[in-house]
Amino acid sequence: MIKKGLSRLGIFFLYLISFLPFWLLYLFADMLFILIYHVFKYRRSVVQQNLANSFPEKSAAELKLIDKQYFKYLADLIMENIKLVSISERQLKRRLVVTNPEMISNYYAKGRSVIVVGGHYCNWEMAGLGFCFYTTNKFIVVYKPLTSAVFNQFFINMRSRFGTIPVSMKQTLRKMIEFKNEPSTFALLGDQTPVREDATYFTTFLNQPTAIFLGIEKLAKSMNDVVLFYAMKRVKRGYYTCTLDDLFENPKHTLPYEISDAHVARLEQCIRDEPQYWLWSHRRWKFKPGPK
Repeated sequence: MIKKGLSRLGIFFLYLISFLPFWLLYLFADMLFILIYHVFKYRRSVVQQNLANSFPEKSAAELKLIDKQYFKYLADLIMENIKLVSISERQLKRRLVVTNPEMISNYYAKGRSVIVVGGHYCNWEMAGLGFCFYTTNKFIVVYKPLTSAVFNQFFINMRSRFGTIPVSMKQTLRKMIEFKNEPSTFALLGDQTPVREDATYFTTFLNQPTAIFLGIEKLAKSMNDVVLFYAMKRVKRGYYTCTLDDLFENPKHTLPYEISDAHVARLEQCIRDEPQYWLWSHRRWKFKPGPK
């Protein structure tokens, strides 16, 4: 009960903070950067190791710059996501622009549903919240439930503010079957780490053997839904674009792991172009190939 009470109190303060203007939130982000980077050194060793393993061709100075840029962006990302709790529709439409939404509507016209794949790159929460403005039918975001029921419900409420339908990972196929006669868009993050017993397929991602979550490929093949990749770019502080790219129009005709390799490669290209916007503090490579 005490833990739930503290969680609810924390959510209440987040809600109050979300009403602050962006310029003030970014001032807080500048202070937060100093705390997490210089004072508490939050996961600095994890980030540095991940960067060194991912970019062996870069110099120590280049890696240090990416490291610092990442933590600056992480502070911004935290404040931006707090703002999403109360951001207006008008503000969100200005700050998140999908450049070619006709790709989805064209498939809708053919009676096809779409799986949109991205990663923990740029502000994926903002993309999930604002993407529904660019689709005429249902937009479903697949999420991994949090252990805290209070905070899990908090994020469900936030993600569904403008019509997005949040669905937990285990319920995805059931929801796809429910909407099979109604063209819809399902958004998934392709860089999720599978649980250890499901870490059966490894590919090379950022110069390292990486366990790949195969759920996207399995869902796409079972429903034969079109697979698109969304490339998110940061235009400036608090402003983003999303551009859709075709991956597979008929997933049932693909080879094993072809879909997984394709969306992983596409995400890697985004990261290599601007590495500071990926979630480097995540322990992505905790599983290695070999006996479990």
